[in-house]
Amino acid sequence: MRNNNRRGSSTDEPKKKITKDGLKRAKQILKYILPYKWYFILGLILIVVGSSFFMLIPGICGEMVNVATDKAEYPFSLNQLGFFVMILVLAQAFTSFIRTIALAIVSEKGMADMRKDLYGKLMTQPMYYYESNRVGEISSRITADVEKLQSTFAITLPQFLRQLVTLIVGVAILAYLTPQLSLIMLMTFPIVVVAAMLFGRYIRKLSRKRQEALAETNTVVEETLHNFTIVKSFTNEWLESKRYANNVKDIVSISLNFAKVRGLFFAFIISLLFGTILFILWKGSLMVQAGTMEAGYLLSFVIYTAVIGGAIAGLGNQYTQIASALGATDRVLDIMEKEGEIVIRDIHNESFHRIEGKIEMKNLHFNYPSRKDVDVLNGINITVPVGGKVALVGQSGSGKSTIAQLLMNFYNIDKGQILIDDKPMADYNLTELRRQIGIVPQEVLLFGGTIKENISYGDPNASEEEIIEAAKKSNSWEFIDSFPDGLETIIGERGIKLSGGQRQRIAIARAILKDPKVLILDEATSSLDAESEKIVQDALDILMEGRTSIIIAHRLATIKAVDCIYVLDDGGVIESGTHNELIENNDGIYQNLAKLQFAFPN
Repeated sequence: MRNNNRRGSSTDEPKKKITKDGLKRAKQILKYILPYKWYFILGLILIVVGSSFFMLIPGICGEMVNVATDKAEYPFSLNQLGFFVMILVLAQAFTSFIRTIALAIVSEKGMADMRKDLYGKLMTQPMYYYESNRVGEISSRITADVEKLQSTFAITLPQFLRQLVTLIVGVAILAYLTPQLSLIMLMTFPIVVVAAMLFGRYIRKLSRKRQEALAETNTVVEETLHNFTIVKSFTNEWLESKRYANNVKDIVSISLNFAKVRGLFFAFIISLLFGTILFILWKGSLMVQAGTMEAGYLLSFVIYTAVIGGAIAGLGNQYTQIASALGATDRVLDIMEKEGEIVIRDIHNESFHRIEGKIEMKNLHFNYPSRKDVDVLNGINITVPVGGKVALVGQSGSGKSTIAQLLMNFYNIDKGQILIDDKPMADYNLTELRRQIGIVPQEVLLFGGTIKENISYGDPNASEEEIIEAAKKSNSWEFIDSFPDGLETIIGERGIKLSGGQRQRIAIARAILKDPKVLILDEATSSLDAESEKIVQDALDILMEGRTSIIIAHRLATIKAVDCIYVLDDGGVIESGTHNELIENNDGIYQNLAKLQFAFPN
C-alpha cells in the first residue's frame, strides 16, 4: 500500500508503450548522438561482427565431435578446429573491447551534452515553473532520467542488437544444419513471445511505480536537508526518519513485487527452454541412434538452442528497458521543449543598455499563476525618481514582496504596466534588465562554497581587490579577515557557518559588486538583533547611495529618511507621503503602526 504521509504527490505517469509516435518523438534525442555518429556506427558494426563470430563457435564445437567420431563432413583436423575456435574467441574479445569504448564515447559525451542543455533549459524557466514543480522531481530528470537514457545507448541498444543478431544467425545456422529439429524449436517461439509481452506489460507497470516511489524518497531527502534547521528546532528527527522509512518501505514492497514478477518470468522462460532442450536432446538422440544425424550436429543444436533461447528472453527484457527509456525521453523532452524566458549568455563580458533608474508602476493588477483566484495587487500606482528612495510598508500579505518580484520580472503582469525610464519593462532585454537590479532579501541564500565565491557572484569577473573593497563597504571585511582562511573560508550549505548578520553583509557585498542601478531591500534587517541591524543598516546606506532604491520594511525606524512611503493594504496603496506627513494622519494605518513600534521598541 502506498504511503500517504508525504507533502504532496507526483502525478502518475501514463503507461509508456513503444509506439510510432513515441519513436518519432524520441528521434529528437538523436541530435546528441549525431556529433559522435561514427563511433556509434562503429559500435553497431562491431556488435554484428562480434555476435557472428560467437555464433560460429558452437558449430565448430559440433564439428570437433564429428571429427573425433570419424563422422567429419569437412577436411579439418581437431587441432585446426581448436585453432579456429581460439581465433574466434580472441576476435570476439577484441571487437567487444573496441565496441565498448566506442559506445562509451557516444553515451558519455552525448548525454553530457544533453545534461548541459537540460540544465540550461531549467535555468531559463520562469519562477512559476518552480512553484508548480517540486525540486526533487525536477532534479530526478537531470539525474535518473538522463542516466536511464545513457544506459540505453551504452548497454540496452547494443544488447538488443546483439540478441537480435544472435537470434537471426542462430536460426539460420540451425535451419541449415538440422532442419527437422529446428521446426520443433521454432514451435516454442510463439509461446515465449506471448509470455514476454504479457509479463513485460506488468513489469513495465511495476518499474514505473518503483521509479515514482524512488523519486518521492529523493524528494523527502532534499526537503529535509534543505530545511534541516527547522527539523532540528522542532525536534522532528523522528518524524522525518519515519516519513523516510515509510517511503523506503514502499520502494521495498514494490521492488519485491517487481522481483517476484521478473523471477516468475525468468523461471517460466528457463523451464520452457530446458524442457524444450531436453525434448530436443531426446529426439536428437533417437536420430543419432538411427544414423540420420551426426552426434556433433546434435551437440551444436543443443548449444544453439540454449543461446537462441537466452536471446529471446533477453529481447523481452531489452524491450521493457527500451520502453522505460522512452518514458524517460518524454520527461526530458517535456522540459527541453518548454520555452525559456531568457537566452543564456555571459552578460558580464559584453556591453548592454544602461538604465537611469526611474520607475513607474501604473494600475498594476496581478494574481500568481498558481493562485489565479486570489487577487494580490489591485491597481498599484507608484513612482520612484532616478536615485530616489521609497519604502513599502503594510501587513504581511499586502503585496510588498510581490511588487519586488514583478520589478525583477519574475512574473508577467496581468494588467497595467511598469515603466523603466519611461519605457515599458517588457521592451527591455530581460537579462540586461535584471543585471541592473540588485536585491538584498530578508532570508539570504548563499551557496555552500567560499566567501569569495559568494561575493563574486555579483560580478564573476571581479578582481580580488574589487571583492575586498565590496566587503569593506558592506562592513563584512572585519569578520572575513578574522577567519584563518579569509575569503577562502568555506561557509557551508546555505551559509550555515555564518551568523544572520554576517550572511546579510555578504549579500550586501554581493549587491555592491553587482553595482545595480535599482536596488530592492526586502526586509533586509528585520531578522537581526539591534547591534547587527546597525552594522547592516550602515552598509545598506552605503549601498543605496546614488541608486534608485525600493525598501520593504516592517521596522519603520529604518525608513524615516526615505523620499516617500507607500502604505499597502489588501493589494492596494491606501496612503503615501513622507514619514512626517503620514505620522500626522490620525486615522491612518501608518500612524497606528508607528505608535505600536515606537511605543514598544523591538
